Amino acid sequence: MSKLYIATGTQPKKMTIDLLERINPIKGKNKEIKIGIKPNLVCASPAEEGATTHPEIIEGIIIYLTSNGFNNIKIIEGAWVGDSTKRAYKVCGYEEISKKYDIPLIDLKDDMFVTKSYKGMELNICKTVFGLDFLINVPLIKGHCQTKITCALKNLKGIIPDTEKRRFHTMGLHKPIAYLNAIIRQDLIIADGICPDPYFEEGGRPKKLNRIVAGFDPVLMDSYAAKILGYKTEDIKYIGLAESEGVGKTLESDTEIVNIYENASAADDITIVQKEKKYLNMIEQADACSACYSNLVNALERLDESGFTENIADQICIGQAYRGYKGILGVGDCTSCFEKYMPGCPPSVDDIIKFFTE
Repeated sequence: MSKLYIATGTQPKKMTIDLLERINPIKGKNKEIKIGIKPNLVCASPAEEGATTHPEIIEGIIIYLTSNGFNNIKIIEGAWVGDSTKRAYKVCGYEEISKKYDIPLIDLKDDMFVTKSYKGMELNICKTVFGLDFLINVPLIKGHCQTKITCALKNLKGIIPDTEKRRFHTMGLHKPIAYLNAIIRQDLIIADGICPDPYFEEGGRPKKLNRIVAGFDPVLMDSYAAKILGYKTEDIKYIGLAESEGVGKTLESDTEIVNIYENASAADDITIVQKEKKYLNMIEQADACSACYSNLVNALERLDESGFTENIADQICIGQAYRGYKGILGVGDCTSCFEKYMPGCPPSVDDIIKFFTE
């Protein structure tokens, strides 16, 4: 359980199959078990842009499972607030996989939910998840503008309804993410590190890391992801919270990291250097949803590159806590009472840029 297995290269399908054959995660299991594969399709963006799970990895998992007699498989996902899961399935190449292997695509935005309580916190979780016997989480090792990184632990946010995704932000994100993982246990993690965006969850700045990482411990996986992305484990609050809830163990100096290819280069020799983002000091966020906040940060980075942010004198407010409050400058429908605000839920990056430049 304390091991991570890594395949390095540029052939995601083959790398995935090789990893699965090495670790054999379904050994001894009933071939009739219900298996759910949960990718990261946060938005309708091709994997090459660094935001979504490569479809070749999902195909590799399906090939491995079906060749071993496991056919009760479904792909489950719920895109972030403001985007369509069905559109993401199509744009990201998952519809083709579904047709080729007769694997159903489940849009969790259409699902009913079940309310579970953990240490006094009630969480709404999509009902489909509770009908699974084996959950395969297939996140990306990528950046996130609010939590710094997103990988195995945060990827489970896709199994909750949109209303709950919004509520997670009002609760500070970190504790509900940890508690969600205490309720829903992942049976296997295949993390996509082919060309993720190390800075933003919606992609656009892909970095070739050329690796896929497999393991059984989401805390360990996220601790590894934090290291690769240039952070310390303690920089990511929800990792420590999840560990304290018994979800898993963080990366230690004696953690065994196995590169399954004998002649491959060192598996842990890549560390991203995070860029300084002074323009983040311009933002006053309070309970902002990921899509809205991410689009604002993305827009400000592009404006900053042209030197335009120096012309913005007022603090930019964003988030659900500003509903009904009066202010000067806001982004998103939640700031509709401000003197100047950019409407949208969420507003697009291009619209935000246009709003500020005009």
